[in-house]
Amino acid sequence: MQFLGQVMEYVLERNDGVLNVVGATSGDTGSAAEHALRGKERVAVFMLSPQGRMSAFQRAQMYSLADENVHNIAIEGVFDDCQNLVKALAGDVPFKRSLSLGAVNSINLARITAQIVYYFWAWLRATDAMGPTEVSFTVPSGNFGNILSGFWAKRMGLPVRRLVLAANENNVLDEFFRTGIYRPRSAADTLATSSPSMDISKASNLERFIYAVVGRDAARVKELWADLDRQGFFDLSAEQPRFESEFGIVSGTSTHADRLATIKAVHEATGEIIDPHTADGVRIAREHVEDGVPMLVLETAKPQKFAETIAEAIGVELDYSPELREMLAAPQHVTELPDDEQALRAFIEANALRAPGR
Repeated sequence: MQFLGQVMEYVLERNDGVLNVVGATSGDTGSAAEHALRGKERVAVFMLSPQGRMSAFQRAQMYSLADENVHNIAIEGVFDDCQNLVKALAGDVPFKRSLSLGAVNSINLARITAQIVYYFWAWLRATDAMGPTEVSFTVPSGNFGNILSGFWAKRMGLPVRRLVLAANENNVLDEFFRTGIYRPRSAADTLATSSPSMDISKASNLERFIYAVVGRDAARVKELWADLDRQGFFDLSAEQPRFESEFGIVSGTSTHADRLATIKAVHEATGEIIDPHTADGVRIAREHVEDGVPMLVLETAKPQKFAETIAEAIGVELDYSPELREMLAAPQHVTELPDDEQALRAFIEANALRAPGR
């Protein structure tokens, strides 16, 4: 994300332009985006997050920022509601152009592209001692962005044996990779869990994977999403065997009890403390370990963000640095809005940067 922030500023300075970034976050990537873009003269950030669905630490990381170009917007609803609003604005091309709207987080292909790099870096480090060999990756996933980077790395020729998708109780993606049926849940049926950054029922990057599944047939992708709009699901069960055999993707679901047990087991075995999302990954990774194939689990967040869950798992009260304690105690800057597209449009219009001559 730091790379993305620098790239945006560089291009905007060359073109004498501005960009109003509109994003949605379930907890972690929003703060990463805001910290990467804070203080930029040519970029404003409008970050949507679900009211009451993030940890206190996650809220503080975002809402404590006082930079004039950062606008936190807490939407009444769940992450999928936030994401739907972002996509609605992105689909209105005249509005998007008039206000120079842009995207961030995994909707933005530049971030996906940058993430591909660390799959190659991780493979190089994991095979330093043994020479070129296949490895597997397990990725805690909600929006299918990070694991999509791994998928493209594999398509580029990286020796990846398996990409293991780890879901929490909001296991729409696990159901899809096991059955071929994609059936997103409603906001009311999207559970609030102890790995909240994965509390997502409609993954915005899945279209990009489906595009590969259907042979890069854009018309077929449109048909499938029309089915989704009409009946609430689409069926690719005939293609499901290819998910593992051709694309190398398998999946699994982890629960709150699994997270607690995994955090405890890792701590007892190594002394390390992992966060709940990483614990989802470790839990599912163990189901797919193969002899002679290193399994790498992508660590997701700092455990300090989820202190209550850590305390429940291992009875440890995590210590915060003076800087983090200051952040947690700082005033918070956030605007609460209903799940209403017109209200969001009005807020962005009132606060957006304007390009010269507009």
